[in-house]
Amino acid sequence: MWFAPIFALLFTTVLNLSAAQSDCAREHTVVAGDTCNGISAALNVSTFQLAHVNTVIDAACDNLQIGQVLCLGIIGQDCNATDIVVSGDSCGAIALANDIDLATLLVNNRNVNSACSNLLIGTVRNAPLTGLASN
Repeated sequence: MWFAPIFALLFTTVLNLSAAQSDCAREHTVVAGDTCNGISAALNVSTFQLAHVNTVIDAACDNLQIGQVLCLGIIGQDCNATDIVVSGDSCGAIALANDIDLATLLVNNRNVNSACSNLLIGTVRNAPLTGLASN
């Protein structure tokens, strides 16, 4: 009797590790030591986009599995122009540095609230070209 639940759990895990989205523009296979911020910084994908596209990633991003295939962006919606949030960053300064308006910055970083009070140091955000709306 205990065999069926264990088999179901293993089968589900294998499906989650090997399932790749058919509309995925780029992929990454998780290796030992990977973190969401590390993957995002190394592969030019915003932390929000990584989590948004891969709904199996939990809010703390502490459930990555070695061998898990992650989609880094959806075809036609993949913003790979990124920057890492550092101490002292503000939405106004980020927008100015990227020659975009605040509205464009916020559309491309939907995890940042309208007051821009939740920028987290070390997270990777989209630095879109003018007018590009992704995620």
